[in-house]
Amino acid sequence: MLILETCSDLPPVSVAQRHHIAEGPTERQEHQALVASVPAFERVELAEPPTPAPPPARSARVAFWNAERCKYPAPSAELLRGRAADVTLLCEMDLGMVRSGQSHTTRQLAADIGQGCVFAVEYLELGLGDIRERSWHAGAENSHGMHGAAIVSPCRLHRPALIRLETSGDWFDGGRGERRVGGRIALAATVSVGGTDVTFVSIHFESHSDPEHRTEQMRTVLAAIDEYALDAPVIMGGDFNTNSVAHDELDGPLGKVALLTTDSERFIDPVHHELLFGVAAAAGYDWADSNTRQATQRTRPDGTPRPPLGRLDWFFTRGLTVADPLTVPAIDKDGMAISDHDLLQVKISVNSATPHA
Repeated sequence: MLILETCSDLPPVSVAQRHHIAEGPTERQEHQALVASVPAFERVELAEPPTPAPPPARSARVAFWNAERCKYPAPSAELLRGRAADVTLLCEMDLGMVRSGQSHTTRQLAADIGQGCVFAVEYLELGLGDIRERSWHAGAENSHGMHGAAIVSPCRLHRPALIRLETSGDWFDGGRGERRVGGRIALAATVSVGGTDVTFVSIHFESHSDPEHRTEQMRTVLAAIDEYALDAPVIMGGDFNTNSVAHDELDGPLGKVALLTTDSERFIDPVHHELLFGVAAAAGYDWADSNTRQATQRTRPDGTPRPPLGRLDWFFTRGLTVADPLTVPAIDKDGMAISDHDLLQVKISVNSATPHA
C-alpha cells in the first residue's frame, strides 16, 4: 500500500481514544477496522529544512540508523552531525512516548542538526513499551503514543511516500509483550543526486518473524518501490532483522551459540539463510559493496542484547555506484550505547547508464 498524502502535523489520537481501544476487543477483524479509522496511518508528516541545501551535485553520503526510540537526543544529534549525511534514513522514532521524554523525536533531531524531515507512523502504542520500559515508567501516560520511521536531510525531500507492509495485527492482542495498532512500514522520498532523481527508502521488517516472512516483506517493498518510481536508482537502508532463523529459535544466548556450531558466520553473514537477499538480487539490487562484515547490534547499558551479536541492518542499492561503507558505533562521548543498533553509512553516485530525470 502506497500512501502519498502529506501534512504538517499528524492528526493525534487522544488518550481517551487509546484507552477505549485498549479496553476493547482484541480480535484481528477489530484491528483492521481500527487501522482504517486512524487518520495518522494515512499521512506522511513533512517539515521543510529551515534553509534548504542544494541537491548533491555528484555523490551523496547516506546513513541509516535504527535509533531505538531516539531516547538520547543530544548524543543522537551529535552522532548524525558527525556523519554529515546528505540523507539519513531512520526507524524506531517516537512521537509523544514517555520513554523518550514525550518528544517528537524526529522533529527534535532534525531541528538540532538544522535539517528537514518526513515521519510516518508504524504503530500506535497502547502501552509504555517493552517490559523494561513499562517498569521504568510505570504509572505514566504517553501524550501521543506513536512510533515510526523517518528521513532527515538538509535538502528538500520530494514525494514522500508511506509503504505499509502489513496490518496483520500480530501485536494487537499483547501476545508479544506489547499492545500496538498498526504494522511494519517503509518510508520513501526522492532527492536529486548528480541531476538524477534517486529514491531513498527507510525500512523496518518484523522482528518476531522468520526468513519466509521477511522474504514476503521484501517482495512487498520492492513492488511498492517500483510503483513509486519504476526504474529509478534506489538506496534502501533498513533494519531487516536478518537473524538467519525464526525469532522463536533465538532461545537466548545458549540457543544462538548452538546455532553457530552449524555455521559460525550465520549472524554476521546471513545471506545463505535469508531468502530476501535472493529476491532483492533478482530485482536488480546489490548489497555486497555497500555493507561491512560487522555486527550492527550493540549491547545496551542494561546488558541486552547479549552476544553473539549479528548484522540486522543493511543497505541495498539499484542503479548506483557505492563506496566507503562504514558501520559506525552508536555511542556517546563516554562510550555508552545510545541505541541497540549501530549506524550505517555509504557514499553513492548515479551510474552513468542510469537515465536522468
